[in-house]
Amino acid sequence: MAWIDTPREDEWEGALAELYASVVDREHNRVDNIMQIHALNPQAMAAHQGLYASAMAGTKSLRKVDREMIALVVSSANDCHY
Repeated sequence: MAWIDTPREDEWEGALAELYASVVDREHNRVDNIMQIHALNPQAMAAHQGLYASAMAGTKSLRKVDREMIALVVSSANDCHY
């Protein structure tokens, strides 16, 4: 796996700093690597967060809890800890 140098969270400024609250994992008090990589492109980070929020929001046909369960099963099948 390639390692890409990204700014530390305490170095985030401007648009990137404004996104911090929406991407920080409050349980672990850090930004997950899957979002951290977007620190190089705040617009991509905002788009990724928007896609995630849209995909995980409940709808009339599929409740939020059901979406979370599907995400858990898919992540487990893919051996992904997210």
